[in-house]
Parts: sequence; structure tokens; C-alpha cells
Amino acid sequence: MNEDVQFIIDTTKEAMINALKHLEKQLMNIRAGKASPAMLGSVMVDYYGTQTPLNQVANVNTPDGRTITVQPWEKSMLQEIERGIAYANLGFNPMNNGETIIINVPPLTEERRRDLAKQAKAEVEDAKVGVRNARKEANNDLKKLDSISEDLQKNAEQDVQDLTDSYTKKIDDIFAVKEKEIMTV
Repeated sequence: MNEDVQFIIDTTKEAMINALKHLEKQLMNIRAGKASPAMLGSVMVDYYGTQTPLNQVANVNTPDGRTITVQPWEKSMLQEIERGIAYANLGFNPMNNGETIIINVPPLTEERRRDLAKQAKAEVEDAKVGVRNARKEANNDLKKLDSISEDLQKNAEQDVQDLTDSYTKKIDDIFAVKEKEIMTV
């Protein structure tokens, strides 16, 4: 195979892998039934004038399926962490016992589960758009190549389509697992 064609296919595959990784990262932030440290992944805290991710100023743990504990490395950070959690608008009510912050994660209602499933579906659609954009870009790049025969171009376009189908199926599989996780009471 022509090395220009191979480069285009490799670049396309990399873009599709990145779309998949981004989807997995986004889905981690969508909560399912159990408490998870990832639920606080978007929380930023004012650490001496700098917005800093929560996990860089405290230990975040889940002692059980309904509780998240946040143990700051500096006691003086308790108020800032509480403020950061409230500001992140995650629907949690943090409690401060002077040592740690305890968050009781309420069970999800049926309506909230459906909303989260819709949110997950939207993230899945974004990932599929990313995969399709990578395919479109690859096909455009292949058409621009003068150094390859029509047969080689058709074969390369088929390879790109096979990659697209493969990554679209992976995305659907990831969504099926996440949707089941969200809807399971």
C-alpha cells in the first residue's frame, strides 16, 4: 500500500480512537446509581488564587455506594472545597465535620435516570460525529492524492469505511453498557 494512503488511514484511526477516549471520559462524569470519585471530577477549587482540580488538593474516596468523602490535604481548604462543590452545581449537599467533607449521594429517581440516559446518548452522538468527521476528512485527503490509482483509492476508502463501522459499533457497545448502568436501580 502507498505510504501516503497508509498515513491517512493511520491518522484517521487515531482520530477515531481519540473520539472514543473522549466519550469514555465524558461518560465517567455521568453518574450511575453508585457514588464514585469521578462524580467530583469537574470540581475546581480556589487554591491560593488559582483554580485547581479538587483531586489535586484532597483525597476523594467512596467508603460505600452512597457516600463520597473528601479529605483535604490542608484543613484550611475545607470551606473552599465546599464552595467548589456547591459551585459545580452537581446537586450534592456537602457536610463538613471539621476534618472531612461528606457527601451523601441520593438515589436516582426514574425521571433523573432517563435524563442521564439522554445526556449519555447526546455524548454518544457527539462521538459518532467525531468518527464520521474523521472518515470525511480521510476520504477528502484520499481524493486529493494524485499518486494512486482509482482501484487503490476505492480500496483505501473501503478501509476507512470499515474503520468507521468498527468504531461506531464500539461506541454503541459502550453506550449500551452505560445505559444499563444508569437504568439499573
